[in-house]
Formats: sequence, C-alpha cells, structure tokens
Amino acid sequence: MSLVVQKYGGSSVADADAIKRVARRIVDTRMQGHDVVVTVSAMGDTTDELIDLSNAVSGKEHPREMDILLTAGERISMSLLAMAVRDLGVGAQSFTGPQAGVITSGAYGRARIIDVEPGRLRQTLAGGEVAIVAGFQGLNQETQDIQTLGRGGSDTTAVALAAALNADVCEIYTDVDGVFSADPRIVPSARKLNSITYEEMLDMAASGAKVLMPRCVEYARRFNVPIHVRSSFSGLEGTWVKDATEGEVMEEPIIAGVAHDRSEAKITVIGIPDVPGSAARLFEAVASSGANIDMIVQNVSATRTGVTDISFTLPVAAVPEASAAIEADQELIGYTDLVTDDTIGKVSLIGAGMRSSSGVSAKFFAALRDAGINIEMISTSDIRISVVTRAEKLDDAVRAVHTAFGLDSSQGEAVVYGGSGR
Repeated sequence: MSLVVQKYGGSSVADADAIKRVARRIVDTRMQGHDVVVTVSAMGDTTDELIDLSNAVSGKEHPREMDILLTAGERISMSLLAMAVRDLGVGAQSFTGPQAGVITSGAYGRARIIDVEPGRLRQTLAGGEVAIVAGFQGLNQETQDIQTLGRGGSDTTAVALAAALNADVCEIYTDVDGVFSADPRIVPSARKLNSITYEEMLDMAASGAKVLMPRCVEYARRFNVPIHVRSSFSGLEGTWVKDATEGEVMEEPIIAGVAHDRSEAKITVIGIPDVPGSAARLFEAVASSGANIDMIVQNVSATRTGVTDISFTLPVAAVPEASAAIEADQELIGYTDLVTDDTIGKVSLIGAGMRSSSGVSAKFFAALRDAGINIEMISTSDIRISVVTRAEKLDDAVRAVHTAFGLDSSQGEAVVYGGSGR
C-alpha cells in the first residue's frame, strides 16, 4: 500500500458530472489499496466570479475579507466531492486548509506555507477513509485569520501535504495529458514529455508554462516529492517531475521545451546618470512597490551626455505601483522620462542539455530571424534563453523555435480537454 496525494483543478470539478467523474477516479485509486489524500480547487470559474461579485459590492480593497470570501470556492468543491465519494461506498471527510493543519504567514492574498500539521488527516487515513482538503488556503497562527496562497495555491497545498505525509507521489490532475514541449493550444504538434527534472520544470513554470506554478515545483524540489502531471479526463500516463537518475542525465534531450508569457510589461527609464549608485536607487524604488523584476537591460552610456537608459520587465499588474514609486523618487534617481509598454511577450527555450551543447543560441536566434521576429531584450541562464518581442508576434515565435529544435510530435495533435490548462 502506498500513500497518494491527488490534486484536481477547477476544470476537473467544473460541474456535478465532473465531480462525479473525479470521485470515481478517487475511489478506483482507493480500491487499488492506496491511501488517498485529495486537494481540490474551486469549481470552474468560481474564484473569478467571487472576485467580480466583490468588485460589484465594493470598489475598495479589503484584503482580510477577500481571503475569507475566496476560500469559499474550495470549501464548496471539497464538500461536494466528499459527498460523491461517499455515495460510491468509500468513506470520505472534507477539511478546510486550517483543519488539515496548513499553517501560513505573510500577506493576505499571497501567503506562504510555513508548516503542515496533518494530524487529522492521518487519523482519517487510519480509519480507512479518503481525506479531501480545500486547496489555496491556510491559517496564520499569529492572527488566527484564514489566508489564501495566491496563484497556484492548490498545487502548492498538494505538494506540501505530500511532503508532510511522506507520500509516495503527488498527482496533479489537469485538462491536458501532462507537460508538453510547448502550450498545445498554440502548438498543436507539441509532444508530451515522459519526464522532466525539477530544475527544467521550474524554469518552464517561471517562463510562463501554466501547467504547474513555480512555488509548487520549488516546494517539491526542496522536499524531493515526485510529481505526476496527468489528465483527469483520460487514463493515460502523464509526465513525471523528479530528480533525474544518472542514466537519465546521460541520455536527456538537449531541449525540454518552449515556454511563453503574455503577462509581463516593460518599463524603460530614460536619461539616468551613468554613475555608481544610479541603478541601485532605481531598483530600490521598484522594490519598495513590491514588484518582482524579471529581465533587465541597460543601454550603453552616451559619452557626450553621460546618461543611459534602463529597461526591465515585470508583471503587468505591478506596473502602476512600480511606476508611481519611481516617479516619487525622480529627483533622487535623476532620470528624465519613464515609458511603459504592455504589448510585449516573452518566449523561452529551456533544457538542461544546453550546458554541454554548443550552437543552441545560434539556432534559437536564427529561427526567430527566419520567422521575422525582432528581439527587444535577451536574458540567459545555463539552461534557459529568453527573449522579449512584440505580443502579436509571440505565437509565431513559439512555433518557429519549437519546429527549429525538432520538438514537433509525429503522433498527431495534442488533446486539450478543458480550456485553462489548470
């Protein structure tokens, strides 16, 4: 007997029929002799609907009340799923995040899991029942308030529970058959990966691949939790995310996949004095706004004027506060103008094999050239190359790079069962 943690996303429990289908899968796993803990997201678009409802009621920010409101979606899913499992003859109990022992800290809306005390879950498993946990939420022990974990919170909840319970595997169920070499909605010929390392998956996720969130992958890598990404709409083997064995490292492909991101914007600060400390003052202002910076490019200083321009990318939602923080410190920073651009896209090539393979960069840039894609910014690591281009050219860029590196599948188009990739 093994312990399996399963996570089902919103598209997997979107309606009553979907919940019953998930319940049958859970029961099948239990009947195979496994202990089962389930983490579930809110049904379909419930979270978005709750956000819209709050905006209709109040135009002001209420972080604490919003967290209480948004946790309702997962609580609905967990209780309905427990009912469906029990109707199939298997005992089941549902738990909120705090009841399951998920302890959080940090700000409302983006709290982090600092501990899991799964005593009640262990008791449920010892009684032969399935434990079903609301994802995306936990309890701040200092304030005794419930908090949400932000984007990808249910995935992170599942991995945290798997780590705390020493589970054999954490199965992340979504609406595609695994992790693909590119988003199958853009590249229908994308191929499913049988396995991918934590390191590669972390870079894929950080570069825009939405099948897993970076926090979830980082947590799994830290506690060595094997993740099996698979579809709740089929019985096919999915993609394993884990540390590579020595043999797998020797035979791994050069490139794991191509990721893209439409959620970033670019800020260019013009006319910054090219003297020590200018960049520090600029990014201290950005940091004060709470924005996370991705790529940074500084132009060559103009010899005659002694000034330079600095461009950087950040989430679109962070632009207003970051811009305001920079403008508030304009005199201290000494720049002349600030320009924002939210019509950009980022495409990234990821693969651990880049470390020992030459010519990857040349082929990458040649593919973009041949597709008529202009490059605005470049960032690299030892297993990733990322570039910023125009948003309207992003899909073409992804397809061009994917084909150039021979990643297209010969086994037909990938199947997307839902619509969100989660």
